[in-house]
Amino acid sequence: MKPLFLKPVFKERIWGGTALHDEFGYEIPNEHTGECWAISAHPNGPSVIENGSYAGMTLDQLWREHPELFGRPDQPVFPLLTKILDANMDLSVQVHPDDAYAKVHENGELGKTECWYIIDCKEDADMIFGHNAGSREELVAQIEAGNWNELLRRVKIKPGDFFFVPSGTIHALCEGTLVLETQQSSDTTYRVYDYDRRDAQGNLRELHLEKAIDVTTVPHHDSVSEPRVEERKNAVVTTFVDSEFFTVYKWEIKGQEPFSFDDKYLLLSVIRGNGQLLHQGEQYDLNKGTNLIIPVGFGTFEIDGECEVIVSHT
Repeated sequence: MKPLFLKPVFKERIWGGTALHDEFGYEIPNEHTGECWAISAHPNGPSVIENGSYAGMTLDQLWREHPELFGRPDQPVFPLLTKILDANMDLSVQVHPDDAYAKVHENGELGKTECWYIIDCKEDADMIFGHNAGSREELVAQIEAGNWNELLRRVKIKPGDFFFVPSGTIHALCEGTLVLETQQSSDTTYRVYDYDRRDAQGNLRELHLEKAIDVTTVPHHDSVSEPRVEERKNAVVTTFVDSEFFTVYKWEIKGQEPFSFDDKYLLLSVIRGNGQLLHQGEQYDLNKGTNLIIPVGFGTFEIDGECEVIVSHT
């Protein structure tokens, strides 16, 4: 049994830049690359297995044909999607539906609850997180009047911050932010406001106000998750969130540390440093920007080096 290393998929975005190349060495398609779909089985951008007997298969194909690697789950689709986002400019103000709404209105697509780990950001950076409307009527009135400064809540951010973003939360990453996002495997976004930007053809981007108003949680309330920190001999393990959709950790490793999740498959993304994964006499390089899945039943493995890894599972 081997870890499954994945080749990312990259997405051009009007707000993207070159940080995915500059920080991680990825071969990006152009200078407006906003998203790295690092671990994805979504049909709009499935990752490809790079090593072992499954090399060349897409992750969605592997999910269908080899469910034993994932504990024979009952979900029809791979439930998670890991992205790295380069917000070189402000993203549109947006909101995502929950599972029930997306199933009806988006052809059975999953809803989109997500979370962000701030890898880096410019000094004094902020983001849009929530709104100030006390009722849905007030929300509609503020949107129709374009009172964005009054409506939208801004939150200061710094590297190392973590935010849990349930479906129904109005939000937007802002200029100068590099983020690892763990989310449900969904590509459904309802734009609320896009700063009246125009695309390369001079067109305003589409807004989705009716659906956005339908799904926005009113009034807003912050979903605060208190991180749990476990000090180990050669690692610090921080559990950021443990929700019905995903559990997300940060492993800060200095030395050689064993891990074991026999009944879970794990999604791993190396965001800083370098190391090696050691398992049954085999050694696998873990460099900054490496993304992989540890299958169910993998047993105990060790990571040796100095690195930071964001880890998730359902």
